Amino acid sequence: MCGIVGMLGRSPVNQSLYDALLVLQHRGQDAAGIVTCEGNRLHLRKDNGLARDVFNTHHMLDLRGNMGIGHVRYPTAGCSSSAEAQPFYVNSPFGITLAHNGNLTNAEQLKEDLFREDLRHINTDSDSEILLNVFAHELQQRAKLSVDENDIFDAMRGVYRRCRGGFAAVAMIPGHGVLGFRDPHGIRPIVFGRRESDQGTEYMIASESVALNTLGFELVRDILPGEVVYIDRDGRLHSRVCAEETVRSPCLFEFVYFARPDSIIDEIFVHKARSRMGKKLALKIEREWGKHDIDVVIPIPDTSRTAALTLANTLGIRYTEGFIKNRYIGRTFIMPGQKVRKKSVRQKLNAIGMEFKGKNVLLVDDSIVRGTTSQQIVQMARDAGARKVFFASAAPPVRFPNVYGIDMPAATELVAYGRTDEEVCRIIGADRMIYQDLDDLIQACQKKGKTRVDRFDCSVFNGDYVTGDVTADYLGILEANRNDGAKTARENSSATVIGLYNQG
Repeated sequence: MCGIVGMLGRSPVNQSLYDALLVLQHRGQDAAGIVTCEGNRLHLRKDNGLARDVFNTHHMLDLRGNMGIGHVRYPTAGCSSSAEAQPFYVNSPFGITLAHNGNLTNAEQLKEDLFREDLRHINTDSDSEILLNVFAHELQQRAKLSVDENDIFDAMRGVYRRCRGGFAAVAMIPGHGVLGFRDPHGIRPIVFGRRESDQGTEYMIASESVALNTLGFELVRDILPGEVVYIDRDGRLHSRVCAEETVRSPCLFEFVYFARPDSIIDEIFVHKARSRMGKKLALKIEREWGKHDIDVVIPIPDTSRTAALTLANTLGIRYTEGFIKNRYIGRTFIMPGQKVRKKSVRQKLNAIGMEFKGKNVLLVDDSIVRGTTSQQIVQMARDAGARKVFFASAAPPVRFPNVYGIDMPAATELVAYGRTDEEVCRIIGADRMIYQDLDDLIQACQKKGKTRVDRFDCSVFNGDYVTGDVTADYLGILEANRNDGAKTARENSSATVIGLYNQG
């Protein structure tokens, strides 16, 4: 999962892009990058690390220009090498740069086609570089010294014909403008907005609406599935749906976990969706647990707070904060390796003993993926003196990997894969646990008659991949690349190369 932003302003955009990346930092903590355009000259800074560490004052001073794009990343493929930090750049045609959130499911075939037919070389394992080169090749086919919006839309039709998967991206063409586009299924989120300045209208494109709000931009709307929004250097906005067939099917896991609660995605208020998740879960507890003996509801910070509070209010049970979070530790879901994940949970959370001692506690989390974090938190509650520890998940069991840009582990590393709810309960060490039903989660996110979503991508819960091109063979290759052993091997290989380079 990554965060992207693009901006065309009337004054230098470096500070605005940086501020937007800080707001989107929850979407990736592995690397950050910004590229700006001053006339026809590009200025780029990118590296591994948080945005606050990647950009210093002298970097910001070098990022001159009134338009630019930015990116925060965590790796869904390849390794956490700075060589794969974005934005990516290709010199022909025009010197295009691109930042991408998502995953191309036909990346390997595209890479081969780019080499054999388009005579383009791909230098990393990132499918973002592939997406950039496909766009660059399609645009180059127009064979013009300058391009207009119609040339860009024609090129993007070629991109949509060739590329499969879930993707949202921003790109910049020096001397021409900035564009944002979204896959034909609208799986990954992307919005755009505007604000008025003394010099005229400015536009921003971003992964989440919260980035616009924070910088004083008015949210215009989501970019539609298969749509391209292009802002030329004169500040004129052009938009067109360029994909032949589209359906609005956003990723359901965005609402469960990834998106900030103060964002709006596909006209759905994330905070309200999570509140309804809590109510749905409470009603299930009433149906299935009958006369429960829960004394207190405690959320596992931060994402589950909204759902936990509504759940407690619906059941008429006391809600309290039982864990204090160290905010200087990254999100454990996107830690690079299992050993690091295990170590970081205890560093990240500390239990308040008085809220647990002698009580029957219901812990509420947004989801359970590997089960490692849940297992340790249940033990922390017991160590703090809880008499019984119950566990509730605001999402259904995660039993399938995500192929559209979320680094869900290999299927066999998901705790619910091939297991019953009771077996998962025993593994995490809870006295009892309850999952949200998928139908209830869908209803919580799509309030009837209030949204325009055609369907959700629920693939991590039901294995139904909306693009229709995900085969058993593809999932097998994905598992081989995503298991912890493969990731460790890539990290070690990268460290060896860096070590040899430094010795040289």
